[in-house]
Amino acid sequence: MSESSAISRVALKEITPDVSAAMGSLHAAAVSAAQDAKLEPELLELVRIRASQINGCAFCLDLHTRDARGQGETEQRLHTLAAWRETPFFTERERAALALTEAVTLVHDGRVPDAVYAEAAEVFDENQIAALIWAATVINAYNRIAISTRMVPKS
Repeated sequence: MSESSAISRVALKEITPDVSAAMGSLHAAAVSAAQDAKLEPELLELVRIRASQINGCAFCLDLHTRDARGQGETEQRLHTLAAWRETPFFTERERAALALTEAVTLVHDGRVPDAVYAEAAEVFDENQIAALIWAATVINAYNRIAISTRMVPKS
């Protein structure tokens, strides 16, 4: 165990239950918006996994890869998701969603480029783009919560 992981971290749900509940409500609203926009649950899991890969969130990676497998996602696609641009395994819609997710996740690194947004707008309508941005935003927030409080994946 590293020195930094030996420090006890705050239990956010216990210390700030109202804020934790609000985060849960935000997540539920984002899921509802995605359903209303007719975004595939499998696509949303790819979004959550890719953002979690970029952020290095072991807890969320474990959770969402299990969820993706439960929805029929293949091991091959999960194993190559980090290199999705170099594989033939992802559809045009998935590629556009992954590019948008990466831009939102790495917003500090050049914002969301017009080319990335335009690519998404070619295959998604405005409601779907909004839902994708919310999905990426929510998982990024959850990644930061899990990482800063050192949440551990289930064994």
